[in-house]
Amino acid sequence: MSQAQKGVCAEPNLHAQYLLFNVVDDDFATIRSKLAACLDIFDYYEDEHYEAMVSGLIGIGSNFWSDIYPESKPQGLLPFPDMQCDDRCAPVMLADIFIQIRADRLDICHEMGIKIVELLKMHTEMVEQVRAFRYLDGRDLTGYVITDDNPRGIKKFDIAVVGDNDPEYAGGSYIHIQRYRHDMVRWDALSDARQEKVIGRTREHNLPVVDSGLSTHAFRTKVTGPNGEYPTLLNQSMPYGNMSVQGLYFVSCARDPMAFRNYLHSRIYGDQHGHYDRLLDYTNAETGAAFFAPSIAYIRRQAG
Repeated sequence: MSQAQKGVCAEPNLHAQYLLFNVVDDDFATIRSKLAACLDIFDYYEDEHYEAMVSGLIGIGSNFWSDIYPESKPQGLLPFPDMQCDDRCAPVMLADIFIQIRADRLDICHEMGIKIVELLKMHTEMVEQVRAFRYLDGRDLTGYVITDDNPRGIKKFDIAVVGDNDPEYAGGSYIHIQRYRHDMVRWDALSDARQEKVIGRTREHNLPVVDSGLSTHAFRTKVTGPNGEYPTLLNQSMPYGNMSVQGLYFVSCARDPMAFRNYLHSRIYGDQHGHYDRLLDYTNAETGAAFFAPSIAYIRRQAG
């Protein structure tokens, strides 16, 4: 199988830099070349600062793919699923290129971001830049563990990386992102017991809450595949924030884009009895976008 980009299945890091771009000209050959040059930047900093556990990821937007790679496209690449139910929604923000930079050193994330922006600036405009960080022992700013059920080891690749089902795009991954903004005032007004009922896990030890019901975050995000397999996606999310805004930058990687669609449907619509993810009463998605992260070989080959 072609080698996946390192950022798809990277181990958790202390820092992340997320960059979103829209392309502003039609010199697609040059852009393809510069995406390969982004891989060179990733490789340089990974080699030069190996102790920082550097990883990078390039995703191509679902609406931009046919412009930059017109010959064909990944079988499952579709626009971000626009969902809304009552006051719960998954808004769409169009972006052509997604760059994820992660490392255990903030200065390295910053310097790599500067290099990437400088490389792409003549052909793109910045849509968004968000700096994220590891909080305590891998928790969201709500105080609860984010990815307690992520697959480990080789299982990550089985979940997150396209295989022989789409040979031309083997080694790639379907990427979905959302930037959530938490209402920390309302959240902090809840008692610890009420928060645990919403999450479905205990804060201190991350244990299941007995009889917590079908509307907990833990239950609504535990979505299985057609044969009962679980998990179906790799959650690479990290908190972000400052003194006035706090939230979660959600990033998922999957070999099948339906994994995220089913995950989001379970949270927003829930089941026929109205059991949706109650955490959405305290946090709102402000962005959403779908990308495909091709294999390293694909990006380099298309660069000519």
